[in-house]
Amino acid sequence: MLSIQSLRQQIDSFFIEIGELSYFAGRYFKESVKPPFEFKELLRQCYSMGNRSLLLVIITGFIIGLVLTLQTRPTLMEFGAVSWMPSMVGISIVREIGPMITALVCAGRIGSGIGAELGSMRVTEQIDAMEVSGTNPFKYLVVTRIVATTIMLPLLVIIGDAVALYGSFLVEILKGNVSFTLYFNQVFNSLEFGDIIPATIKSFFFGFAIGLVGCFKGYYCKKGTAGVGKAANSAVVFTSLLLFVIDFIAVFVTDIFYDL
Repeated sequence: MLSIQSLRQQIDSFFIEIGELSYFAGRYFKESVKPPFEFKELLRQCYSMGNRSLLLVIITGFIIGLVLTLQTRPTLMEFGAVSWMPSMVGISIVREIGPMITALVCAGRIGSGIGAELGSMRVTEQIDAMEVSGTNPFKYLVVTRIVATTIMLPLLVIIGDAVALYGSFLVEILKGNVSFTLYFNQVFNSLEFGDIIPATIKSFFFGFAIGLVGCFKGYYCKKGTAGVGKAANSAVVFTSLLLFVIDFIAVFVTDIFYDL
């Protein structure tokens, strides 16, 4: 009986949080089109998030390219299809692996940082002080960060894809006899706009989700230092779950257009 009641409470709290997040997103869309616009803070956040995540995205992308090629090459050799390696790796990375892995990395790096930063500002009453002084903390703290993540994540995805493809190329140099021109010609010949455009569009939604959940968890952080850690942790967990949901919806919609 207690387990059923506890499960019911968890389900209720989940849907309540979904409703609060939806209201938070609606407030963001309302505030983002109202002047004044914090362009200086937006540029600072774009630089901070991009610079803070760039090295991690590069290392992750490079390792993905290496591992994917090393794991797949023996299987393709058994079927005599190793010449399809550049095409397979290019389509896999650009369509799915690159955007998703980069988004998960940024969810851990950027999302937790936003949650901890805004959470500490809430706990130390800096947000309350901004409201008293006449500054709109939602526009200055939340809108700028969500817009920054929405802008920067597609750029990080492009960089991560490029580095992953280069890592795959290095494996092909060591294992086979493939020139740089031949490898990347085959990669780009196998890619179509139907591969690149959906991946780019969903990376914008990934960035929006990372910024939205991170700001939501931090902005409504409960009092106490424990609340800051909880806000950062729950931001990563909730964002990761939301990223998989967005990815499923994007793949489902793309598949419908392919059928048409």
